[in-house]
Amino acid sequence: MSEDISPTPESGPPSSTLQEALTKYGAPVPAEIRDQLQRYVDILWEINQSLNLTRHTDYDKFVSRDLIDSLALAGQLKPNEEILDMGSGGGVPGIVIAILRPDVRVTLCDSVGKKAHAMQAIVERLELEVPVYHNRAEEILEDLSFDAVVCRAVAPVRKLLLWLEKHWLAAGRLLTIKGGRWVEEVKEARHHNMTKNVEIRNVHEYETPGNDHPSVILKVWPKGRKEP
Repeated sequence: MSEDISPTPESGPPSSTLQEALTKYGAPVPAEIRDQLQRYVDILWEINQSLNLTRHTDYDKFVSRDLIDSLALAGQLKPNEEILDMGSGGGVPGIVIAILRPDVRVTLCDSVGKKAHAMQAIVERLELEVPVYHNRAEEILEDLSFDAVVCRAVAPVRKLLLWLEKHWLAAGRLLTIKGGRWVEEVKEARHHNMTKNVEIRNVHEYETPGNDHPSVILKVWPKGRKEP
């Protein structure tokens, strides 16, 4: 998972605690969830000192980007679903969703070995029952099936559709976070004839601090199948 956007948080002094950032950005969570998120960022930022997993290494950036994105995705999941986080990187959105939605069964994967090993260390220290694979999503979908594949900042829509083209039976549906260029990405995918067998819908739109355009969640599923 690449993170090539560094938003500018709200003006004012930086948040000195997670709770302060949660309040600033209007992202309230129960105390037990907040405490688990605190443990997650503590572990992530510790490991990040030796591995480049994220550039979001303060409370403002974590909440305004990582948590808000993960909350938006979590809201699109049904109770007790099984999801695959494709290109999990430092664990966003997968590990954060596992914390926010303990009813959802999350599997993580990344094709980069150091990222997969780091995620394994994180989930073990958090005592989460979250499998981690050092594989591409397509390889996992050869053997396992899910209700949804989720991702953020992994690839353009065209590439996502190419990777999942032969795996929709196992993937269920795709939920991907996109920024202001999502319309252009869908047009590009259509130009490359990658949309003929799928339905694509913008199912959620939300503001992210520091961006002059809303973020969206695109849902993709095979044509001919009832909308999941």
